[in-house]
Amino acid sequence: MSLFAPDLAKEFELEPGEEIIVEARKHWLLFAATVLPYPILAILPLLVPVFIAAIPQLAAFASTSGVDTSLFRLAYGVWLLVIWTTAWGAFTRYYLNVWVLTNLRIVEVTEPRFFDREVSSVLLNRVQDVTTEVAGALFSILGIGNLSVQSAGAVDEFHMNGLKDPDKIRDLILARAAGESKTAGGGAGL
Repeated sequence: MSLFAPDLAKEFELEPGEEIIVEARKHWLLFAATVLPYPILAILPLLVPVFIAAIPQLAAFASTSGVDTSLFRLAYGVWLLVIWTTAWGAFTRYYLNVWVLTNLRIVEVTEPRFFDREVSSVLLNRVQDVTTEVAGALFSILGIGNLSVQSAGAVDEFHMNGLKDPDKIRDLILARAAGESKTAGGGAGL
């Protein structure tokens, strides 16, 4: 069982006899690439007075726009608050958007916005097709790709982008779906 399994118990209830096989989130490298601009944006306003002083036409404003003025400190504090909130939102989406494969179903938990959560699931015996896509040389080397599961249910398709080892997860789903359809009577002949 994974480190995050106790948190997932709050998101959806496991059926009797159901156990979590694997949890999947976006690859940590994609998360790091998403968060990387925020420290740069946090430092950027500190360079504005330097650029103002370097431009001859604006050099007169350099003394009033320095980092030691109270107006700059106020604006910079608001700027850091916006940057921190946006970076925290990116982390929240990374942490709360998860796919869970159990021995009975696939559960997709998504949080597109704060306080707006969607939990969808499909029984393994309703899985019709599982597709993986790995695009680009870097993603091929790192084993990062996309996974789509087509079902016969109300939700036509589940998508998870940026997974580590999508082929491994696809094989797990197909193996479990084949075993589930045989036990549910899906393996019976015509």
